[in-house]
Amino acid sequence: MRAIRFTAFGDPSVLELANLAAPARSESTALVRVMAASINPSDVKNVAGAMKQTTLPRIPGRDFAGVVEAGPAEWIGVAVWGTGGDTGFTRDGTHAEMIAVPVASLRRKPDTLSFDEAASVGVNYMAAWCGLEAAGLKAGEMVLLIGAGGGVGGAAAQIAHRLGARVIGADRRAPHPHAPIHGIAEKLILGAEDLPAQVRAATGGKGADVVFDLVGGFMFRNAVNTLALRGRLVELAATGQREVSFDLADFYHNESRLYGVDTLKRDLVASAEVLEALTPGFAAGDYRAAPITETCGLGQAQEAYRKVAAGSAGRVVLRPQE
Repeated sequence: MRAIRFTAFGDPSVLELANLAAPARSESTALVRVMAASINPSDVKNVAGAMKQTTLPRIPGRDFAGVVEAGPAEWIGVAVWGTGGDTGFTRDGTHAEMIAVPVASLRRKPDTLSFDEAASVGVNYMAAWCGLEAAGLKAGEMVLLIGAGGGVGGAAAQIAHRLGARVIGADRRAPHPHAPIHGIAEKLILGAEDLPAQVRAATGGKGADVVFDLVGGFMFRNAVNTLALRGRLVELAATGQREVSFDLADFYHNESRLYGVDTLKRDLVASAEVLEALTPGFAAGDYRAAPITETCGLGQAQEAYRKVAAGSAGRVVLRPQE
């Protein structure tokens, strides 16, 4: 099979198009012919050496959609999708013509999604679902999404809306015109100098029941200060700084709660359970995949990785069979 592989960490130039043996399988695994696999920012960081758990040589890639080629009889020929915090890091990933996955991780691709769309869902929706689940967001509650215009922010807005929650979005600049937050948020706060004041003004002085901070780092203090009484703050990034400070007395007097979420801690099997929970939302049309700005074959992987590293506004998808 053809695959993208790296044997040393570095910029996308370390990626090589290689001809490798098809993955070996056992009774507990299945072989999937990969029809589409998106490139995530975490894939770029992985190749650059930012993920300390990664072992080399390695085929990168987390998200995929494809067709089962070998495995249990009832799965042969079935269109499936998947993602995992182990794929591309401690086991070979999805940027290849074939991937071996645990049978327990097999999940049917929603009919409403093309292969390209299904391959672009995983990491963003995983992060959004796990964050809102950790916070226990309920119908009628107010959630503030900091970084609402990004891929995870768009997924979180749609999940919160389906749950019946109310949504406020915040971002440093106006999201793309087609970003989901536009049709969902009761208020969209852009470039705020005093975010807590604007959130409290929008909530009658109460603040947000849940704050999902998709930026972290330099936004952490603002996020803490927007919490309503017994509010829950979810963090999954540390942009600009790893260490933060806040008023501990204010924090405990408000009975605030703080949660950390890391999708890399969920392997293919654990991630499959989340995808299964998400499927009804896609089937109902309540969730949609982020716009795909480019598709290409494995031979163009280096340039595709560079575009993602540069901050591509949409999803970049590899089609290994081309």
